[in-house]
Amino acid sequence: MRPLNTPAAAGVLISASLLLAGCATPQFTDLLERRPSELPERVEIDSVPFYPQELYQCGPAALATTLVHAGVATSPDALVQQVYLPGREGSLQAEMLAAARRHGLVPYRLEARLEHVLRELAAGRPVIVFQNLSFAFAPLWHYAVAVGYDLSREEIVLRSGTTRRLVMTLSNFERTWARAEYWAMTALPPPQLPATATEDRYVASVVALERVAPEAASRAYATALRRWPDSLLARIGQGNAAYAMRDLHDAETAYREAVRRHPGAADAWNNLAQTLLERQRREEALAAAQRAVAIGGPRLAQYRATLKAITDSR
Repeated sequence: MRPLNTPAAAGVLISASLLLAGCATPQFTDLLERRPSELPERVEIDSVPFYPQELYQCGPAALATTLVHAGVATSPDALVQQVYLPGREGSLQAEMLAAARRHGLVPYRLEARLEHVLRELAAGRPVIVFQNLSFAFAPLWHYAVAVGYDLSREEIVLRSGTTRRLVMTLSNFERTWARAEYWAMTALPPPQLPATATEDRYVASVVALERVAPEAASRAYATALRRWPDSLLARIGQGNAAYAMRDLHDAETAYREAVRRHPGAADAWNNLAQTLLERQRREEALAAAQRAVAIGGPRLAQYRATLKAITDSR
């Protein structure tokens, strides 16, 4: 990927040693000092495909690498129109996340922790990482795919550029990754949960998926609820996905479970009311809408609008 801001042509040749110098590696140092006992010493996911990048098109290549490994039939060429921005000669993170959603996967933005990258690799999931291979004042942005590591050798293995197996020291990797604000993502089928997933971050990822692929989102919410059965957002999301697919029976079931577990959840009561109204069960809908209004909250105006629609439906 071409840098968005480049210095003048003269004097831009900088040695790799200089590019990687001058930045501490606190996460790498901490990892060595307190290596988690459950983290394997060495991991490499050999089954991850490799697509040599075309000029400035590391984004499509990295995304295709991850999507194909997840079972999606695609290629870098097929993804260029979805993620490559000719004016910037590169791909923005938002496009990378959105393209994964369009293919029915759950893109999960990892926390800014080197240990989390290694944990995903240990679970067999390749990780797209964003790097700045130059200086902050003259960035050289690049997407690569982490496919393995070796703690005894202090190395990470990447699918990067035109190199199928680029071995980089973990300390140098952290420097380049830190200069890109520790951005990393996985992209997994809905039945699979990232090894490092937290409830709030994962459910937020599925909410974004719901807008473009409600069926995939429904399966991802089911995955979330197996891990976090009391997640209100996942329960409401499951109902919303069913509602978007016009499966009012499943939507009602999800909303009823949400209000059973969380009786003070006004949003769930409101959505249940709307669903019951559309199922021609006006009295039940009225009771649910009244509960939502009684609970109140920042969306009280919407709850009142739902209640009015029900009372006007006589």
